[in-house]
Amino acid sequence: MKHSHLFFALCLVATVAISTPECCCAEEQRAELVFPLNAQHNHAPGIVELPNGELLVSWYRGSGERKADDVRVLGSRKKPDEDKWSEPFLMVDTPDLPDCNTCMMVDPNGQLFLFWPVILANTWESCLTQVAVSSDYSGSGSPRWKRRETMFLKPMDFGPEVLGKLDAFLQNNRIQLDAKQQAGVDLVKARLSDKLYQRLGWQPRCKPTVLRSGRILLPLYTDTFSISLMAISDDGGQTWRASGPLIGYGNIQPAVLERRDGSLVAYMRENGFTGKIRICESRDQGETWTDAFSSDLPNPGSGLDVVRLQNGHWVLIYNDTLEGRHRLAVSISEDEGKSWRWTKHLEDLPGNSFHYPAIIQGKDGTIHAVYSYFVPEGKSMKYVAFDENWVTSQPSTVQPIP
Repeated sequence: MKHSHLFFALCLVATVAISTPECCCAEEQRAELVFPLNAQHNHAPGIVELPNGELLVSWYRGSGERKADDVRVLGSRKKPDEDKWSEPFLMVDTPDLPDCNTCMMVDPNGQLFLFWPVILANTWESCLTQVAVSSDYSGSGSPRWKRRETMFLKPMDFGPEVLGKLDAFLQNNRIQLDAKQQAGVDLVKARLSDKLYQRLGWQPRCKPTVLRSGRILLPLYTDTFSISLMAISDDGGQTWRASGPLIGYGNIQPAVLERRDGSLVAYMRENGFTGKIRICESRDQGETWTDAFSSDLPNPGSGLDVVRLQNGHWVLIYNDTLEGRHRLAVSISEDEGKSWRWTKHLEDLPGNSFHYPAIIQGKDGTIHAVYSYFVPEGKSMKYVAFDENWVTSQPSTVQPIP
């Protein structure tokens, strides 16, 4: 869909046909900006539905990203009986250090968790993930945090394994590196034996997954080695430990779903050389993972997210291009990721960026998504609400890859 920038700058609501009255309201799909277009860098949202049906969105804002010490985490609320989002409010700020990628969850006990990285030395390699917890989040403004702490992780030494598999990956895929790429690979190899780099630099992007067993998996990734792992909690988020690594070189920012048989699937952003969404699987509740392999779904090096619906279907939100983040798609799988029969586009406007999505399903069946909305006039978070029938109501809208 192509929209007038002025239209969104005024935060009006766009509608298209939808067939299920229980989602949103009858015959519509909602789309709106969370706040008016802003000149600063606004990026990397998270979204949760609170127990009272209210929506809470988080993101970071500042004059840049990791190199800008004024970056902090903001939030906005939308109550069930209101038609607009609240004015943005401060959620967390580490003075004089950048606070970046956000994600959230409400756990089975009703506690709200916010996860984000603090950047210590203006490099992604220097970040440490933070956790803030609240049981007092009703009303207006920021949740009242009862606990905030740094997540310290001590992964098992994965240097030799990653080194061997990196060489095998490059050889098996017959990848010819240019000078810049070779320098990057050489830097990764040089750092693999350094305990500091193995323990620093892990940051979140996609929301945690609570398994049927009660275990919490927080997906984390590192730009230091371009791999991922899971922070595991078996005590409701009181303590965390590291899983084995998800290895593939260029598999970052995982989003995790649990299959009916209890196995896990992690869908990951491509940050290497394949141009495809990467996948790892686990059959021991996230302790260990298969090597990453490529899906058939394109990815231009951008974030994605997934959610399991109440009926067991899966929804994937992602940029389905080989280059550029101007097109944002939602796809539905009815067979736990074996195929993605239905696809519809939320955005398709070359020259702009619609990216870093987060997606959930509300108690009433509504699918809620939020993503970074970058146009020449400014930046915002865009919110959309729809149901499964909106995606499947007509044949797939997939366009040929440009």
